[in-house]
Amino acid sequence: MAARHLRSGLPLLQARLAANESAAVAQVSRGLATEADKPKENKIKVPKALYGGTGNYASALFLAAANANSLEKVESEILDVVGASKKSPMFSQFMKDTSVPKETRVKAITEIFSEAGFTDITKKFLSALASNGRLKYVERIAERFVDLTMAHRGEVKVVVRTVVPLPDKEEKELKETLRDILGKDKTILVEQKIDQSIMGGLVIEFGQKVFDMSIKTRAKQMEAFLRQPFDI
Repeated sequence: MAARHLRSGLPLLQARLAANESAAVAQVSRGLATEADKPKENKIKVPKALYGGTGNYASALFLAAANANSLEKVESEILDVVGASKKSPMFSQFMKDTSVPKETRVKAITEIFSEAGFTDITKKFLSALASNGRLKYVERIAERFVDLTMAHRGEVKVVVRTVVPLPDKEEKELKETLRDILGKDKTILVEQKIDQSIMGGLVIEFGQKVFDMSIKTRAKQMEAFLRQPFDI
């Protein structure tokens, strides 16, 4: 939807981006810091450490949005940008094409999202990405930003793969068990995925942890056991 505002004939010019990643992130942080009307006595901290360029960008955006009490709004807007990129090949190409002159990128982004009524924080953040040639990473940055907002709210996303959907009762029991493990203050968000390849049972994934209780894995384990030599 937002892509309709892009001119169809964006001039192309080969360019090299010499900006250092850490310097670019520092520039974003300084630009977003001006959003706060007053210094906060108790500034919100990033709820979890993220590493790499996209992690740094996501952290900078989180701090600016949190200290301006705009987390939900900024989260919604940054996900709208990702959604627009997925729906429009033209907009997606524009986001990824670093050969578009910096001035053209920044001008287009500013016009598009000003018209869309985005907050100043999100507009400045996207303009900074455009200026630094980092718009092509916006989807990954958005994913990591959502990781931070979920951690801030005490939410844990759990992916459960099964052959058939879990009954409501079993899903509720699973949430209670995970809450016992992760903490009573956590909100468990279950995403069910149907996966016929596991043959039965279930596979639970959250964070970096995977609990594989599928029939397929059990069968492989049994096969490996039976192939072991027996001492008679």
